Amino acid sequence: MTGRVLIVAGSDSSAGAGIQADLKTVMALGGYATTAITALTAQNTLGVAGVLPVGPDFVRRQIETALADIGADAVKTGMLVDAAVVEAVADALEKAASKMPLIVDPVIASTSGAVLLDEPGVERMKRRLIARAAVVTPNIPEAAMLTGLTVADLDGMRRAADALLRLGARAVVVKGGHLPGDTLIDLVATPKDSFLLKARRQKTRATHGTGCTYASAVAVGLAQGLALRPAVERAHAFVQQAIRNAPGLGSGRGPLGHAPPPQRKTKGKHARRHRLHRRARARRR
Repeated sequence: MTGRVLIVAGSDSSAGAGIQADLKTVMALGGYATTAITALTAQNTLGVAGVLPVGPDFVRRQIETALADIGADAVKTGMLVDAAVVEAVADALEKAASKMPLIVDPVIASTSGAVLLDEPGVERMKRRLIARAAVVTPNIPEAAMLTGLTVADLDGMRRAADALLRLGARAVVVKGGHLPGDTLIDLVATPKDSFLLKARRQKTRATHGTGCTYASAVAVGLAQGLALRPAVERAHAFVQQAIRNAPGLGSGRGPLGHAPPPQRKTKGKHARRHRLHRRARARRR
């Protein structure tokens, strides 16, 4: 049940989001990830200080090389920088991964306001990636930008999901964390039906990389053979647990805790047996 995921996204120097969060997520859920890096970013919990794009030809070469050897059971895209990179990614996937589930995390702008995909890139992503995606995972601002709709409540989330389904996506997860209230609601929609996932809002600054983590968790679930609903439900639960496990680093929006906290050693019959064995060895000396 390993599940191989090819991740096409940008690098986060603070390791809270991007490729680094993707790798930690896939590993924590028992999968194996390969990567194609689209950009280097200089960022921390306070914001993005700079972006250095990787050329589209080299992005394509990374994808082709990873798929030619290790292969993949699912592909997840994150930050794609510009239209040229979107086209290169779409071309490479059509050639070598056309039958694999594609999970699109439509990263358009950072919370601090940095633009992570230009406007022509957004249009090409809609036409070439979302149109063939197994799952698209926008948050509220991304759903609004992709559809041109006002998304201010659950009804708005439903309208945005319907618009993305009409583009060709087979499933849409609209994440409701940007809406007010103590209860967070995510909408999962397909052309046939929809369901809601709810969680209690946690009072924390540790939310950096939640979108990357969520999408990668869905991707590894599909790669491992899970159906849509259990894959999304597990991903949702994993994100909530990762927020609870956050290490409390940084002065801004801190990173998640993708690995469970270390367990304390418990004293029981095994510890007692070890002590007795050690004493017996000492007496024999």
